Amino acid sequence: MSNLFSSIKIKQVELKNRIVVSPMCQYSSINGFPTDWHLVHLGSRAVGGASLVFTEATAVSPEGRISPDDAGIWNDEQANAYKRITSFIKLQKSIPGIQLAHAGRKASTFSPWKGNGKVNIESGGWQTLAPSALPFADNFPDPKEMSENDIKLIFDQFVQAAKRSMDAGFEIIELHMAHGYLVHEFLSPISNHRKDMYGGSLENRCRFAIDVAKSVREVIPDSMPLFVRISSTDWIEGGWDIDQSVQLAKWLKGVGVDLIDCSSGGNIAKVKIPVASGYQIPFAQRIKEEANILTGGVGLITSAEQAEQIIVTGQADLVFLAREMLRDPYWALHAAKKLNIDLEDFPEQYLRAK
Repeated sequence: MSNLFSSIKIKQVELKNRIVVSPMCQYSSINGFPTDWHLVHLGSRAVGGASLVFTEATAVSPEGRISPDDAGIWNDEQANAYKRITSFIKLQKSIPGIQLAHAGRKASTFSPWKGNGKVNIESGGWQTLAPSALPFADNFPDPKEMSENDIKLIFDQFVQAAKRSMDAGFEIIELHMAHGYLVHEFLSPISNHRKDMYGGSLENRCRFAIDVAKSVREVIPDSMPLFVRISSTDWIEGGWDIDQSVQLAKWLKGVGVDLIDCSSGGNIAKVKIPVASGYQIPFAQRIKEEANILTGGVGLITSAEQAEQIIVTGQADLVFLAREMLRDPYWALHAAKKLNIDLEDFPEQYLRAK
């Protein structure tokens, strides 16, 4: 028996194990459209045995992209382009998930291997938005402080993206509220200096996140799971921290969020993060216990034994793997072998190598 390979039902969606392919930007889209790269990248990890395969951060508007090469789902044609991918993932008895995102003040920047910092408007960049007119770093764009109309428009963009995600065949939606992107910018007092109902107190700073989640929850079926990825801490004094994250998780649960995917950092440039194996798992455990909500653990999870231990000890309900999945698309199949699990749904085409 293995807890890592036990099933879990969230709303009406059953995951065959606790292994999740974490959202990972590929910077390989064309005008927001997925390409053959995405079919092979996401599809191979479904073949590889993961129960849930997430797309990369998928922008709800053109201005919500991190880079000009980011994925998007702001029109129906993009949604239709995902159907081939979601269908293939389902054929592998895996669940396709999409992470909906808006990059806020960290938008209009170069893909990692193309440059650094902002893409100027004359070179294909755009005006960025943020809760306050504070750039992320000196070489990043100067954002415009969002008006009430800007805020309302983004609520609608998330709603329309959620509707298109369902049309595209996705069965789980995750809202990206981490890593210094737009929603996280509202949460942190370092990036949010607003004086209106969306700034100041913890309740006000969380209002944007809660309203985004509530707006999406209202347009997706009760049977459909809704996840949220947060940065559990800014890793700096006076910033967003785990105590605030616990309270946010309680409020998000109250508007129908089913699981908190617990990451950290990304909102402050050059901050020191004590990166180590499983360094974010304590955040998942505390939020799970104190907010009484399902959590996902992420961050340098590499071995089958480590992942099994996280689930066995109840530190998290799912393990999200990123870099390790880049190294080994078939990580789940190899983990099953290490844990002496005889998988019944091993890919038939690969049985001769089992």
